[in-house]
Amino acid sequence: MDYKIEKMLVRDWEQVARIYLEGISTGKATFQTDVPSWEVWNNSHIKSCRLVARLNDNILGWVALSPTSSRCVYAGAAEVSIYIETGYRGKGVGIALLTEVIRASEQEGFWTLQSGIIKENTASIALHKKCGFRELGIREKIAKMPTGKWHDVILMERRSKVVGIDNSKR
Repeated sequence: MDYKIEKMLVRDWEQVARIYLEGISTGKATFQTDVPSWEVWNNSHIKSCRLVARLNDNILGWVALSPTSSRCVYAGAAEVSIYIETGYRGKGVGIALLTEVIRASEQEGFWTLQSGIIKENTASIALHKKCGFRELGIREKIAKMPTGKWHDVILMERRSKVVGIDNSKR
């Protein structure tokens, strides 16, 4: 498959939103229940480090970062969101996107990437581990879906080896 990892453009939003909705529909990719408008999504995500996997005019998946806090001391920490179209899961698209957003985030000065992944989303947990994330712990029954089902969330983190503190002495 000859796709390219490229910067997400505003014109990609319709396809990005469709893939996001696929993730929402699984009930294990996010606690979000509806796709927000472009304006809401755009304002809640960091302007850099928004990428898509593009095959011709088709978006196969996307990744973006959002701030973990508005406090300046957390300026180098970001939350990862990654979604892959159903037909392209398990084909390396996620690894390519996550690897590239890690590279791009380090160029932008991010020293920590984190993810909170619903425990049942074992594919996403495995993807993050393949890309150097480690499990920090579990937040038990942290969120209750509108259906009444409670979910645990696995906290995962990747610390940069090139930005921020010297991780070699940990």
